[in-house]
Amino acid sequence: MPEGHSIHRLAAQFESVFAGQALAVSSPQGRFAAGAALIDGHKLETAQAHGKQLFLGFSNALILRVHLGLYGAWDFGGDSTFRGASSIGAPRRVGERETYDAGAPAVYDGPPAPVGQVRARLVSDHGWADLRGPTACEVITEAERDAVVGKLGPDPLHTHADPEQFVRRLTAKGSAVGTLLMDQSVVAGVGNIYRAESLFRQGISPWTPGKFLSAGQALDLWRDLVVLLADGVRDGRIVTTRPVHRSDPEGPASPADAHYVYQRQGMDCRVCSTAVRLEDMGGRKLYWCPGCQGSPA
Repeated sequence: MPEGHSIHRLAAQFESVFAGQALAVSSPQGRFAAGAALIDGHKLETAQAHGKQLFLGFSNALILRVHLGLYGAWDFGGDSTFRGASSIGAPRRVGERETYDAGAPAVYDGPPAPVGQVRARLVSDHGWADLRGPTACEVITEAERDAVVGKLGPDPLHTHADPEQFVRRLTAKGSAVGTLLMDQSVVAGVGNIYRAESLFRQGISPWTPGKFLSAGQALDLWRDLVVLLADGVRDGRIVTTRPVHRSDPEGPASPADAHYVYQRQGMDCRVCSTAVRLEDMGGRKLYWCPGCQGSPA
């Protein structure tokens, strides 16, 4: 499932290639036909992300809400003026895959025939975007959008987010912090990779109850998430290791050097050489270092 940085990059992508343009919206698959008809022909005015939720606002005050879930993905294409055209979606491998069309045609003859089960297709004079396999794809009102956001925790990528809200929600509960970080009502946009990596970087055991963390520990965790997700937006990939812990401290992180514990079970910890371990927590794979973070109680 894409983590929050991917959805913010998607919002920027839509702003770049579609903002201010009237879009032809359809549902080649048919499952979204009624929703598509509500926004077909209207201008895209805003593209915003909150955590893993994408909100595309149209000129008739309606909003397309998309949650990619585990299998959703957007594909983009168009002519040479369709700036930043890329494919961003649910990662199938470690990190995030993005492909770029370096040979976009100078003359645009319209989108290609749909391939696979395209839930929604957005088309402008210069390009197109196809959505496949989302968990949620619906047209809602601004009030309904506000209600969705109101149920979510703060997003570390929003400059106006209140860190104290995160601190209060995290430290008020007795559940394990490793579970709480995946709870979108506690913090929006954190997924399995950021969960594992942020807890490692802060030296916090995933099994520590949230209420056992001090306000200072929770605030430091928030600040680190702000940095990590912002790096993800900038780079288009999740890199959490510090240069000193990479094979080449002077160069960019290679895929093998990108993470401390995520998908490194059985390998030596980059910091203390203890074998990284893998457990199940809440139905999701949890990676951690017993040496740096401690074992389950």
